[in-house]
Amino acid sequence: MTARPHAADDDIARRRERGIAAYARIFGLPEPDVPKAMADRVGPVFADEAFLSAGGSAWSHPALTSRDRSVVVITALVAQGVSGDRLHAHLRLARQHGIDHEALTAMMTLMAVYLGYARASEAMESVERIAEAGPSSATGGSPDLGRPVIDAHPQRVKAHPNRDQPNRSIP
Repeated sequence: MTARPHAADDDIARRRERGIAAYARIFGLPEPDVPKAMADRVGPVFADEAFLSAGGSAWSHPALTSRDRSVVVITALVAQGVSGDRLHAHLRLARQHGIDHEALTAMMTLMAVYLGYARASEAMESVERIAEAGPSSATGGSPDLGRPVIDAHPQRVKAHPNRDQPNRSIP
């Protein structure tokens, strides 16, 4: 059996399209806007590689639900210390996939045991910010910046209610 001359090109084009669709869902952007938004943030070469990766079988394997994928991605991001808009985008997507505030809180609490309190507490601050933003934040986009949530930004420091108590350790 011989392959069509351009079958590989067709596969790559379809994979890229699936990747663009995945990023559109994650960032709450219309699909036609995703390539330019990504290229503006990370350059066209890196953006194309990201599309091919996101369009691969890991993101569409039938053994995982969208909810499962959200749990895996959030855990991986927290483990790597990723915060800000990248984590916020996936937390919002997780809410769309049925993971509520209580479940996200339980996830961060469990992650604190395995990853350490510093990373888990920073991620928990993101969970709280998403909860404070309300249900409209679950639809994507970036309520903080009014632009696609593709790159991470410096972490905003949230005052801790017990910060003024003496001899109290805050993770």
